[in-house]
Amino acid sequence: MHAHSSGSEVEAGLATARLTLRRPELADFADMVVLWGDPEVVRYIGGRASSEEEVWQRLLRYQGHWALLGYGYWTIREATTGAFVGEVGFADWHRSGLPDIIGKPEGGWVLSPTMQGKGYAGEALDAAMAWLDRTIEPTASTCIIAPENRRSLRLAQRRGYRIVRQTTYRDSETCILVRERQAADQA
Repeated sequence: MHAHSSGSEVEAGLATARLTLRRPELADFADMVVLWGDPEVVRYIGGRASSEEEVWQRLLRYQGHWALLGYGYWTIREATTGAFVGEVGFADWHRSGLPDIIGKPEGGWVLSPTMQGKGYAGEALDAAMAWLDRTIEPTASTCIIAPENRRSLRLAQRRGYRIVRQTTYRDSETCILVRERQAADQA
């Protein structure tokens, strides 16, 4: 599960028509604390707001993914204003009891409530998936989404993820989705 493109693309980040995606930095920490401390944001992601300490550990885990695996999460910002939008990316969380996701980068996205409803999640996810398709060796990626999180499920399914099973993870119902890598001419 290693990257096989030049490191310059990883360092440079990604850009879309309206967004920039770059590796999380120390300067993003305050925005991350607000994001992960919002009960609406974590409603379907564990259901509990994160403390500043937990967000700090998250930032370190994001950096660790890039350092060890060559992929990870990006900070999403508006291209014109620099305003914090949220996060998107891929991880290997070594989740116990979910064999469907072993060896496949696990996609995830989370946006500030004020940035939702603008198409930013799909735009950022498209850029991240295109990067993954041309960069990472595994032929599939995965994601887990609470069945009640209908907006994220629809977004994932519109982007080619398909539900392979529903299970319980950490005492919550969870849908496991898988997406096969798209050929370069389709990405």
